[in-house]
Amino acid sequence: MACISPDGKPTASGFRILRALRDGLGSPEKIAGGTNVPLFKVRSGLREMETAGLVSSQEDQYKLEPKGKELADTVPA
Repeated sequence: MACISPDGKPTASGFRILRALRDGLGSPEKIAGGTNVPLFKVRSGLREMETAGLVSSQEDQYKLEPKGKELADTVPA
């Protein structure tokens, strides 16, 4: 199951990953631990989100890009 739907919006697990990044969890391992999303799915989801321009990475640390932050801020807490 993908983290970005065909219409370009995050799926439920995609929103959980965005929320984790918004809350400061930057590595795939920390995101997986904080969201209960399996690590393999977090890694593939982050790749999808990077391609979509929602996140960026440097040395296995991820951060939200403005487009991703806007979407993460729409996620109910």
